[in-house]
Amino acid sequence: MIGRWLRQQRSLQQRVAILAALAVAAAVLITGGSAWLTARISLYDQLDQELQSLAVLTSQSISQDLSTMGGLNADALRTANVTIVVVRADGQQLHVPGVRQLDVGPAEVAVARLGSGSSSRTGQTGDGEEFRIVAVPMEVANSPERYALVIGRSLAPTSGLLRAMTVIVLIGGTVGVGVAAAAGAWIARSSLLPVRRLSEAVGRITRTDELEPIAVEGDDELGRLTRSFNTMLRSLSSSRDRQQRLIADASHELRTPLTSLRTNVELLVADERTGMLPPGARREILQDIAAQQVEFTTLVNDLVQLARDDKVHTEPEPVDMTRVISHALERARRRGPHITFEVNLEPLHLMGDPESLERAMTNLLDNAVKFSPADGTIRVWMEGTSIHIADEGPGISEADASKVFDRFYRSDLSRNTPGSGLGLSIVKQAINSHGGSVSVHRAHHRDGSEAGAEFVVTLPGTRRRNDLYDD
Repeated sequence: MIGRWLRQQRSLQQRVAILAALAVAAAVLITGGSAWLTARISLYDQLDQELQSLAVLTSQSISQDLSTMGGLNADALRTANVTIVVVRADGQQLHVPGVRQLDVGPAEVAVARLGSGSSSRTGQTGDGEEFRIVAVPMEVANSPERYALVIGRSLAPTSGLLRAMTVIVLIGGTVGVGVAAAAGAWIARSSLLPVRRLSEAVGRITRTDELEPIAVEGDDELGRLTRSFNTMLRSLSSSRDRQQRLIADASHELRTPLTSLRTNVELLVADERTGMLPPGARREILQDIAAQQVEFTTLVNDLVQLARDDKVHTEPEPVDMTRVISHALERARRRGPHITFEVNLEPLHLMGDPESLERAMTNLLDNAVKFSPADGTIRVWMEGTSIHIADEGPGISEADASKVFDRFYRSDLSRNTPGSGLGLSIVKQAINSHGGSVSVHRAHHRDGSEAGAEFVVTLPGTRRRNDLYDD
């Protein structure tokens, strides 16, 4: 509401002046209100302490001669600027003749009944004047009854002091708001030039779509704003480059299966017209189309997964990696029914996205199944917070080890195998988003001889689930 009001046909200079005035007004209100409240509490505490001390001294005098109220009279009480009432546990009251009567309530009767503690509150006299009322227990000589001495003092001096303080705060605040408005207008005028320069630079970027950094002048707030804007420009430029690279790579990779699908479909259409295909060829083409459709679907799903993981950030939740790996192993066993799996899992818990982590583990195990011989063995084991997956395939050369996690990269050994070249990229993206790391090196058999590839995933986890909730 205030923002809309400020924007209605007002210049930047006017808005800054108004905002400065509003800020000072809010500061005066908060500071003045806090000071007033602090002063009120302090004055009331001081008054309560004085009344309690006076009540204790007075009760010692009255307790010796309750019938004459310790010799107190109205003149003495007026001189001390107090009024006194003695309250019995059953609620009966004894007053000093000639003084105003206090409005005794349940709090004072409770002090008399308990015979301990004290009470303090704001009350009134019979004529409606506000008094600060304090009650302390009192023992009367030679009497089994319990009493409380109730003493009160007018709040008129305290209220007057608080009113004077209110006037001072209002006057000072009004002056401060005026000065702030004038200072805000002056600051706005002197600040418009660099703001205009920044605005012109932003307009140039908007018109030309060139994400070139803006020249930074000075180290003040505008200089820092410009640096932040340049950081955003670099991020946008990097994001646009990644997007263009992904589109270019995707169009290149999609062209091959689409061309093959189109060729096979054209052959089937031509065969419908001319019967040109020899017996059995139609079935082979249909099988080829089915395989290409699976490859095409896998490629599209991988592209969608990469784009999704770049944008979506799910709320972290407790993840049991033992369960995640077990689910991935079930799928891997179905895809490699003749492969032996040696599994040794240990507890590992972390906060993260279980779906993303299961996808990463599934991709690693699918990769091991794809390159393992039919009677091969895939070993899966855990050491601390590291997960190891080793196969008996051809392995990965040192030259390829640093590239296998790049998008669409396929080594010479994997070019003739099905796949999109995106599976390991998805693994790296998922693991990195959880603060972990993934690497690959040559695997070895237990006797030390070389085997296939060994992938190592390290995650920031803990062996005990309850540790996830510790501060």
